This record gives sequence, structure tokens and C-alpha cells, in this order.
Amino acid sequence: MIELGESASFETVALLHLDAAYNLARWLMRDSSAAEDVVQEAMLRALKYFSTFKGTNARAWILQIVRNVAYKNLRSTQEIKTVSIDSEPDENAESIPPEALIDPSDDPIATLIKQRERGYLTALLNRLPTDLRECLVLRELEDLSYNEIAEIANIPLGTVMSRLWRARRLLIEAVQQEAR
Repeated sequence: MIELGESASFETVALLHLDAAYNLARWLMRDSSAAEDVVQEAMLRALKYFSTFKGTNARAWILQIVRNVAYKNLRSTQEIKTVSIDSEPDENAESIPPEALIDPSDDPIATLIKQRERGYLTALLNRLPTDLRECLVLRELEDLSYNEIAEIANIPLGTVMSRLWRARRLLIEAVQQEAR
């Protein structure tokens, strides 16, 4: 049984990173409902194994658990798919609700432009293979270091760098191809 002191310690260490955990899960699962389930299961595992946490980098530890749970769920449902960056975007891809993008200082034209840009970027990211998208989201959206990404994904540092390079190259090529 977990004592109150341990529970409070878990809250101060792990729960601070819920937003990052959900963000990673959402990009990996491509479904907000599935992402919520992944985060819930990951937090239960984190709580269960909190006594093994070494106290070095809570964010990386939590995100590694989220990543492992997400991949386990993807494997079990056979949803890991490689999608060509050149293919058409998935019409069923979840979009961000417009109210989340509205800045009160924006006029309607600026709001529309932001919505289109966000949708365009989301579609491009969703078309990346999962392993490349994962590294890019962790680096660019979660602002993690290469070393933290390597720790979370359990891959060598060089692999992180090559995946980031490939992901960025595919995004640039997709944008250039559409510009033509």
C-alpha cells in the first residue's frame, strides 16, 4: 500500500508532466480518446513503479512509460502503419478544435490563417512514419534534448539525430512538392 508521503511525492514528480505525456500519446496514437487511455495506463504504471524511479529526469521517465504503453497498444491493435509523406492526408485525422487556436488579439483573417497553417502542419506530421514523428514531436514540440529523446525511445543518440534529419527532410520535401 502506498503511504500518503509517497503519493504526494508522486504527484509532485509525475503529474507535472501530464500535458507532455498527453501530447506525445496523442501524436503517437493519432486519436485523443486512445491517447487519454494511454496516459491513464502510463500514469498507473508510473505510480506502481514509482519506488524504482531514480530521481534524475522525471519528464523523460514519464514520457518513456507513455511511449512504451502507446507502442504496446499500437502493436496489439495492429495500427502501426507506415504512410508515405507523398500520399493524401487522412480525411479521418483528428483536427484541433478551432477554439483552441483563437487568440483574442487576432482578427478573423489572422485566426483563419493560423487554423489553416496548424491543420496543414498536423496533416504533414501525421503522414510521417511513427518513429520519425515521435522524435520530431519530442524535440520540436516538447523541447527535449537529443539525450532525453534517446533515453525515452531507448535508441542510440545517432539514431535520434538521423530520425530528426529524415523527418525534417520529408517535411521539407512535402512542402516543396505541394508548392510546385
